[in-house]
Amino acid sequence: MIRKLSALCTMLCFTLLVSAQLTTPPDGGNKKASVSERIGITDVTIHYDRPAVKGREGKIWNGLVHTGYKDLGFGTSKAAPWRAGANENTTITFSTDVKVEGQSLKAGTYALFAAMGTGDATLIFSNNNSSWGSFFYDPKEDALRVTVKTVPLNESVERLKYEFMDETDNSATVALLWEKLKIPFKVEVDYVKTQMESYRSELRSERGFRSDAWQQAAQFAVDHNMNLEDALQWTDYSLNGVFVGEKNFRNYATRAAVLNKLGKTADADAAMKMAMPLANMQELHQYGRQLLQQKRNKEALEVFKLNAQKNPNQFTTYMGLARGYSANGDYANALKNAQLAQPLAPNQMNKDAVDKMIVTLKEGKDINQ
Repeated sequence: MIRKLSALCTMLCFTLLVSAQLTTPPDGGNKKASVSERIGITDVTIHYDRPAVKGREGKIWNGLVHTGYKDLGFGTSKAAPWRAGANENTTITFSTDVKVEGQSLKAGTYALFAAMGTGDATLIFSNNNSSWGSFFYDPKEDALRVTVKTVPLNESVERLKYEFMDETDNSATVALLWEKLKIPFKVEVDYVKTQMESYRSELRSERGFRSDAWQQAAQFAVDHNMNLEDALQWTDYSLNGVFVGEKNFRNYATRAAVLNKLGKTADADAAMKMAMPLANMQELHQYGRQLLQQKRNKEALEVFKLNAQKNPNQFTTYMGLARGYSANGDYANALKNAQLAQPLAPNQMNKDAVDKMIVTLKEGKDINQ
């Protein structure tokens, strides 16, 4: 009995020692890293380990990093690409569907491998993202392959790294840089589509219990001239939805904008008549500026006049009148209001802007150009 208890205690202690290993740096001094960037509303995140050159200049590519596919002498793969980093899989995660080098790739997390060529590299996005390195690489698990040109670097990069560069609203270039080589690949998103899909989903969540959420989604649809019938329903809900609806200037103005896009100008005008009494000074001013941009100069002047009646002797309303009269060719009244606005300028930048407008109006020129 004592022997059995002793053996049991020994096994228990061994189990505890094995399972209670403490955290240590990665093998070989390869530092763990991650880098992430948002393209539109799409998050792109890369997790990887960073090997160092360690004096091996000229021996990294087609040396430490093999060309093409190779039997690494371990694991099940007999034709393994490079792991595009060190230790376990380098992984890349896309929060929405994307295009990589123009080819579609679904949202998800992928292992990233590279088969190096001469002046190019085939990048492999694998559905198996939990393996160690590429020892168990299986081409049947490939989600996408793209071939890209590699770029020589003038200065050596000591530790392998990934960077985002050449960013736009809808794309970015992701690049692996190590020693004197860069491997870039372009990631693109359909921002408008993914944003609209996100709005549809969010409006059905707790965020849909806010009137401004429905207005925001509708305004996005107007700005991008898409899903206008849906946007019209959203504006109605922003105004009249149970527990949600709020009758305010922004909601009515967005509904009017949708109706205008749909060619229902009479209904749009009716919505704006409901909106005007609810507007504050800044909302009226911005609406007048919007009308000026649409070359609806007479209507803009009427809005600026209404704003001045509701909010007299204000810098903003004087400036609105100056712009409105100027747009309609009445430079004398425009100059008068600009001069009234000048001493009310809230800061030097605004004062300088008014001074320039006064000079322009004295020359008989429109300040809205």
